Amino acid sequence: MSALPPLTLYLAAPRGFCAGVDRAIKIVELALQKWGAPVYVRHEIVHNKFVVDALRAQGAIFVEELDECPTDRPVVFSAHGVPKSVPAAASARQMIAVDATCPLVTKVHNEAQRHYENGLQMVMIGHAGHPETIGTMGQLPEGEVLLVETAEDVAHLAPRDAGKLAYITQTTLSVDDTAGIVAALQARFPAIIGPHKEDICYATTNRQAAVKAIAGKIDALLVIGAPNSSNSRRLVEVGANAGCAYAQLIQRATEIDWRALEGIRALGLTAGASAPEVLVNEVIDAFRARYDVSVELVETAVEAVEFKVPRVLREAV
Repeated sequence: MSALPPLTLYLAAPRGFCAGVDRAIKIVELALQKWGAPVYVRHEIVHNKFVVDALRAQGAIFVEELDECPTDRPVVFSAHGVPKSVPAAASARQMIAVDATCPLVTKVHNEAQRHYENGLQMVMIGHAGHPETIGTMGQLPEGEVLLVETAEDVAHLAPRDAGKLAYITQTTLSVDDTAGIVAALQARFPAIIGPHKEDICYATTNRQAAVKAIAGKIDALLVIGAPNSSNSRRLVEVGANAGCAYAQLIQRATEIDWRALEGIRALGLTAGASAPEVLVNEVIDAFRARYDVSVELVETAVEAVEFKVPRVLREAV
């Protein structure tokens, strides 16, 4: 009989990599195969230090702005998307540029452009300063996109014409929080037009639903993800709002606060959309060293989405 205390570990599914993240990482790897090192990447390709460090070891150089890139090497734009001014500047400098923007983010960009062409001003629900928000707002001229972060912000909006508005959202938001903001927008601007299909992506929605499914069974929740990862931070919030007394974001097993977990008998574990499965296994192994662990998979959806890489890279392999 094991001398270790028993622990039931509820493993949320879906978790970890989504199709957009998978594609973005593949784009950098294929670019390195096609053009050799170094390949420049504007902003972290996805928000995960482990992934970024692995690509850096293969020859990727991560920069924040395009002017940090030489003109004779390829540049990849991150999965979060970029303002229109960035590819325009790359083109003006005659650079090889490969766009790794998630197709579901591109869908939001196209939506914003379509509404703008129809004479509507946009309201974007998103987090100020997040690269996805910057990229989406940068699809349209200055002043054409008004940002709201909370339902309270809606009261302070000053649109050009209250009857000519549409809203879009960041793809990685809390489904529940966003519903509250949308309700506030619709109450104040009854004519506001919403997206044909939900902007919050399938992966964000599925990962949040899986956390809600395990929240009632667990004493603590660990979310593997980066501090600058919007979808990972939302998973922590969703867990806390669903009743988890302890919900924590960690990047690696080394960040587990064992003292805070003393006495637990049931743990929930998930990973944000940019966290690789190797980090999930690392955390499970860390618990196996301290507990007699039995793992229970809680699967709320099966994902079979796959996005193609740009044509320029399809011949790389």
